[in-house]
Amino acid sequence: ASVFRHTLASRVNTVCSYCIAALIISALARGEFAGRSEMCLLYQSGAAQCTINISIVPNEYFEVPFDSNMNRTKNRPLVRGQISPLHAVSFALACGVPGVALLTLAVNPLTGFLGALNIFLYTCCYTPLKRLSITNTWVGAVVGAIPPVMGWTAATGCLEPGALLLGGFLYSWQFPHFNALSWNLREDYSRGGYRMMSVTHPAMCRRVALRHSLGLIALSTVAPALDVTTWTFPLISLPINLYISYLAFRFYHKGDRNSARKLFFCSLWHLPMLLLLALTCKKYSRSQEDAALPPASLPPSLPAN
Repeated sequence: ASVFRHTLASRVNTVCSYCIAALIISALARGEFAGRSEMCLLYQSGAAQCTINISIVPNEYFEVPFDSNMNRTKNRPLVRGQISPLHAVSFALACGVPGVALLTLAVNPLTGFLGALNIFLYTCCYTPLKRLSITNTWVGAVVGAIPPVMGWTAATGCLEPGALLLGGFLYSWQFPHFNALSWNLREDYSRGGYRMMSVTHPAMCRRVALRHSLGLIALSTVAPALDVTTWTFPLISLPINLYISYLAFRFYHKGDRNSARKLFFCSLWHLPMLLLLALTCKKYSRSQEDAALPPASLPPSLPAN
């Protein structure tokens, strides 16, 4: 996920904003909204927000005893008793059930399935794994990668290589983002009993952040090969991809708080910038290009015999 925060409450809002923005951009970047109204996109965005809400609430509900030991989470509403567990669970159900139903009925069943899958992965896999194994980071990255895939399936009704590519951007981006964030919160995570790479495998934490930063360059190069963008995209995205890779290399080499902080803050603007560049360089199909031409510029059709 991610994605995301200065205090956990504000970071959750940032995660939601990034997920929704990535979801919309990934849908628009394909340029295949023919026959689909703006209302469909509204349904999808609102329902996706509901599925995000239901994922967050159980995470906080089950972790109240541990969050009270951490500085950055001890002021959560459930920890402080500002809302009751019953209210939290009711809110999750009120968001989750209509959200998945709306995605299934108003958008398409595939998008609804992906929304339900994301809820399952976050609540039943990622949340308990945080206290058991560092694999929680990889599971969490999958959770964060699914929303843009949902955007693609909502626009096209099918799962295509381009959808997996956009999901791959989110997947790889989350490692430099979260690993840098967790590096300066190692003491907090250790106090809460969470098994994060930064706590139990610090060398791996830095190495994985660098590896996936470089992976963003490779993914950007694959985009035009899959007809998602033009070949301009790998070129104009190269400076920002090289910059985050440079900061990841410094983080890998130094492993100090300053290098981790710089990498984290870079990741906050890198993702929206990368998606914006992908949107501006989207690949149009021949039929879309012809539809955009005025009638006078189209080649004349042959008369019927």
